[in-house]
Amino acid sequence: MIKNLLLVAFRNFKKDKWYTLLNVLGLTIGITFSLFLIFYIRDELNYDRYLEKSDRIYRIVSYIQERDKNTNWTLTQLPVAATVKKDFPEVEDATWFISRERTLFKNGENSFYETKVYYADSTVFNIFTYKFLEGDVAHALNEPNSIVISKSLAEKYFGKNTAAVGKTLKTVYDLYKVTGVIEDVPKNSHLRFDMLISGSTLLKGRQNDGLNNWGNFNNFTYVLLKPGTNVEAFNKKLVSMYKKYVEPLFAQFNIKMQYGVQPITAIHLHSNLEREPEELGNMSYIWIFSAVAFFMLLIACINYMNLTTARSARRAKEIGIRKVTGSTKKQLVLQFLMESLLTALMAVLLSMLLVILLLSVFNSISGKAFTIHTLLQPFNIILLAVIVLFTGLVGGSYPAFYLSGFQPVSILKGALSNASGNVNLRRTLVVLQFSISMIMLICTWVVYSQLSYLRKKDLGFNKDQVMTVTVNTGEDERSKIYAMNNEFRSLPGVKIVGTGNSYPGSANSNLNLFTVETKNGHVDKAIECYSIDENYLGALGIPLEKGRNFSIPSDTLHSIIVNEAMVKHFGWDNAIGKRVKFPGDTSGNYLEVVGVIKDFHQKSLYNPIAPLLLFYGPNSNIIQLKISPANIKATIAQVESSWKKYFPQLPFEYKFLDEDFNSQYAADQKRGMIFAAFSILTIIITCLGLLGLTAFTTQQKQKEISIRRVLGASIAQVVTMTTKNYLWLALIAALIAFPVAYYFMYKWLQIFPYNTGLSVIPFILSAFVIVITASATAMFYSAKAAVTNPAKILKTE
Repeated sequence: MIKNLLLVAFRNFKKDKWYTLLNVLGLTIGITFSLFLIFYIRDELNYDRYLEKSDRIYRIVSYIQERDKNTNWTLTQLPVAATVKKDFPEVEDATWFISRERTLFKNGENSFYETKVYYADSTVFNIFTYKFLEGDVAHALNEPNSIVISKSLAEKYFGKNTAAVGKTLKTVYDLYKVTGVIEDVPKNSHLRFDMLISGSTLLKGRQNDGLNNWGNFNNFTYVLLKPGTNVEAFNKKLVSMYKKYVEPLFAQFNIKMQYGVQPITAIHLHSNLEREPEELGNMSYIWIFSAVAFFMLLIACINYMNLTTARSARRAKEIGIRKVTGSTKKQLVLQFLMESLLTALMAVLLSMLLVILLLSVFNSISGKAFTIHTLLQPFNIILLAVIVLFTGLVGGSYPAFYLSGFQPVSILKGALSNASGNVNLRRTLVVLQFSISMIMLICTWVVYSQLSYLRKKDLGFNKDQVMTVTVNTGEDERSKIYAMNNEFRSLPGVKIVGTGNSYPGSANSNLNLFTVETKNGHVDKAIECYSIDENYLGALGIPLEKGRNFSIPSDTLHSIIVNEAMVKHFGWDNAIGKRVKFPGDTSGNYLEVVGVIKDFHQKSLYNPIAPLLLFYGPNSNIIQLKISPANIKATIAQVESSWKKYFPQLPFEYKFLDEDFNSQYAADQKRGMIFAAFSILTIIITCLGLLGLTAFTTQQKQKEISIRRVLGASIAQVVTMTTKNYLWLALIAALIAFPVAYYFMYKWLQIFPYNTGLSVIPFILSAFVIVITASATAMFYSAKAAVTNPAKILKTE
């Protein structure tokens, strides 16, 4: 029986090649790109789950409460790890990481800047499980100046198939011994590194300053809880640590805080804290992409229903004869379901091929690292089987039961139009397709507009043609920086050269506690701050609102510049002359405001502008060069030549401020590109479904159209009659899509303190695209029916 069903199915495929191709094409597109979305979703949901003890690993975080501001940090103080292990029996082990600044490492002629470098406690591998390729995991980070490096880093410095353990890497001042090599940290980790330096290296010679310092927040702390621990109860017990060690220090400044714990597996999608080590995901996108993947499959199934139903006129006599000759409804249902499952199987096989061919493209768009092995994982193989069954049975169920339900007498009399099935159901399905397509188009337009707004908004400084170079070296090199900057200024393509130890978009600014003068006395406040020289404001085009810029040598000790947000925050009527000092300083030293700059965005537009305080600091290691837009390549070459004269031991690297600042939106840019691509694909799949419905309608109305043509109706009148039905469907879809899209996009825009708001333009344009698409498709088929010779259609009457 199965063999007979297969033979009949393949015969029908061969008989109607174009319908088979259209069916397979629609399903293939839907399945292929649903698979990509499923890969993306699984990868996002599986962050940090590769760790063997991931269900028991938690990060301790800090919630700091000032009088007028709350700061929620991923960072804690260094003593926290040792304290929780000592004071709380629930803690099986604890460890910490401290990020190291960009550093040049060397081995012979190989020298590279490394950014993914952390100091780590020796207990780190008791909690975080990484595969050791070389070295002893138990003692890898016990000794000062010992390091564990990734496989990629080992190959970069020492070559492939060469043992790295026992070899050394040098910085300007230190020598580090490789004691272990591990597999690369997976990309789906919330904290990625290429090198771990033993924590004892950092603490060497300053034990009291480190392990007993409860005032500095500069490290990530993780705990491994014992099996069966009540996490909520443990979280509440952390109050006792705050009261014992931190409250006596913070109470004098009217600052409160509390500790909390985060499951490590929840960090990537659910954390909303400051100072995350890597880009975070967003759970709202997971829900959106899940819905898109489901609806793409659903639309593909709807297309199959419509296209198969549209074929019914061609297969009506076959069905009638089969019934007359004894075929039962069950046999006919099995036949159609077999064809549907085979169509789905062909589509899945083609989808697997397309996935393999397009993997690199999707990886480029999404920032992921999927491989062929991803497709062949057991979960995905099972998923493909489920997709075959889902699309085959769901997509083929309606046509199977609908077509097998035709009455043979009516069919053989040619009265198929009297048994045309549920027209309202098909129209409902098309409205659903239109609605989904319209929602995705609206969302794509809004996302694109917002991301474009982020790139183009006036940030309060001029980021164009500002080149940044960083000298990672010691204090004794400041004189070289001074001399090099003077040479930079003499270059014809360089307009201004300024220095600072931070810049817009950088994470280098500090948050320090200050005692600030106000009209009601003094208040203690944590304020962002960093050092700049007298040329920094000019290099970045930051205008002064009041007062003056720094001048030499009068401003080397006491002068500061603040932004408008700080003036407003403290209610200063006249900021010039206002004084700030470090809390507890009884020496009489103070800092005095000499200038107020206009507000500019030090951070991305995800963050409102905060109070900012700028010290005077000449010859900082981060150099900003405002260069002429003419002949930029020649200017870069001249800058590099000057660099090599003063720092021949350091590789020359640079970046442009506009690209660096916009990189903060990279994650949303990637998601926006994915969403835009899938919106276009949804429209393509919808068009295929519309072809099916239009083909069915025109087939059913072919004789009516022919009679109208005989009676004098023009082609335009016939086309208009058919097309207006789809315009009504598009209008109904708009009534559904508009409020749904408005709700979700309004919620999404609230993420941004600065956003474009919602205008009617994306809604109107999206509806217009769907109307034009629907009209063009309907006009094509109705025009084709209208130009058919009526005699050919009516000759059997």
